[in-house]
Amino acid sequence: MDKNIDKEEAQRLIEEEDMNEKEVEDLIEEIEHFKKEKERVRSIVGNIGGMPSFNSRAFNIIFSIIVIGLLVASFIVVNERIHFILSDIAIAAISVKIIYLIYKQGRVNHFKLWILSSLEWKVNEISKKVKTLEKKVEDEEKESKK
Repeated sequence: MDKNIDKEEAQRLIEEEDMNEKEVEDLIEEIEHFKKEKERVRSIVGNIGGMPSFNSRAFNIIFSIIVIGLLVASFIVVNERIHFILSDIAIAAISVKIIYLIYKQGRVNHFKLWILSSLEWKVNEISKKVKTLEKKVEDEEKESKK
């Protein structure tokens, strides 16, 4: 959809759909509100679980290098006690990273649930409006037949 609806197209829509100016203005306002909401949701999704930022990529690379370094060092060291300590530190670091990833995924899942709940609420609201409009149309048809 175009970012801005030009006046000629809006005028054509008015004539084509037999809409009054207020309805067109309301429609344009709803489209603008939708675009703003879409951008807001995009920014929220980016903050929660979107593409990884430079900082998270750098952290992951450094983390991987440290863990691999610890594991390699644990095999090089002759002392058995230091070997186990280095291996335990690497395993603990990986465990902490897994716990952090589970936490982040929980946040993303909560956000998805929130979005789905919001959509369900809006669909129910629209469904109620459609039912009331259908009832009004049926009542008007019955009255016009009488």
